[in-house]
Amino acid sequence: MSFDVQAVRADFPILSRQVNGKPLVYLDNGASAQKPRVVIDAISRAYEGEYANVHRGLHYLSNLATDNYERVRATIARFLNAPREDEVIFTSGSTEALNMVSYGWAAPRLQAGDEILLSVMEHHANIVPWHFLRERQGVVLNWVEPDPDGSLPADKVLAAITPRTKMIAITHMSNVTGTVVDIAAIRAGTDLPLVVDGSQAAVHMRVDLSTLGADFYCITGHKLYGPSGSGAIWIRADRQAEMRPFMGGGDMIRTVGRDVITYAAPPLRFEAGTPGIVNQIGLGAALDYMMELGMDNIAAHERSLRDYARDRLRSLNWLQIHGDAADKGAIFSMTMEGAHAHDISTILDKKGIAVRAGSHCAMPLMEFMGVSASARASFGMYNTQAEVDALVEGLTFCRELFA
Repeated sequence: MSFDVQAVRADFPILSRQVNGKPLVYLDNGASAQKPRVVIDAISRAYEGEYANVHRGLHYLSNLATDNYERVRATIARFLNAPREDEVIFTSGSTEALNMVSYGWAAPRLQAGDEILLSVMEHHANIVPWHFLRERQGVVLNWVEPDPDGSLPADKVLAAITPRTKMIAITHMSNVTGTVVDIAAIRAGTDLPLVVDGSQAAVHMRVDLSTLGADFYCITGHKLYGPSGSGAIWIRADRQAEMRPFMGGGDMIRTVGRDVITYAAPPLRFEAGTPGIVNQIGLGAALDYMMELGMDNIAAHERSLRDYARDRLRSLNWLQIHGDAADKGAIFSMTMEGAHAHDISTILDKKGIAVRAGSHCAMPLMEFMGVSASARASFGMYNTQAEVDALVEGLTFCRELFA
């Protein structure tokens, strides 16, 4: 099917509003994406006529809510082409997912002096849980840096492996530069456990877990046009069997006694307490919407936007783009001499243009790039070339103002 961006835009109610008297140009998708009507309606329907707690009830509404909730597990498995539905574990997002791996899988196995290999492009969510192991158990964090153009070749990652390396934790797509990492090529070169942060990549490209080679792969719902507080991690069944439970409480147990406890089988073993029922139902609606549009169609549209934006931004010889790998996502982090990133964001906001400014939860990458902050324009399925033009016009106004 063809991709009609104007039809897509019509599905997102917020895109018709104005900000500061200007049409909204929303370019902060890397932080959180807007929500289509089908997601909003699914959330409303779940609360208005289908809500009850899941799994523990025998009445009609509980069974209905359970069916709607569990159906999302199959939706996520289909979206990621996961080999098995029961390998999908619901989380509140990638942060919880990566902490689950740190506590449940890595902490019992890693000893003082063992190494975890990371890239400096990681989001803090894929750094801080490993720092916990450094602080508490003496684990060593080993860092690999991207090339000057922002790319990170698989052979550079593989070359950084040492005899003490016990696992690799790496992003599939940088949230700052849009750099795409070839996970399959890394897997082809090593059998080390591979933890992949798919928070950005799953939004912008087709992910096929049956061939990717990851052991752990997480997604976060609010970037996938779904609700905040939703997400999942896919964990291969044999890795699940090696994990201790992350949190204790209802739903993750089989029996509880005064002196003994037995746990439920995965994935429920890792899903303690009343979950984000409606949030996950909303995520399922978002993923269904994306799959109906077609991930290849979304990716093609965003590649076209990326190429157009790159050409327009490169023409501004006073603007520095940080990380400009050839096959990157439609994410651009920029600095301008004489204007702080916060100044740029504030001026653009006056023109109705929403961009992110700061360290983007990626301080090691900021340090590597030699900047304290950048302004980031990150594009999604509903953005247009006209919005790229508006961004360029706004940046030019900033330049004139601060020159």
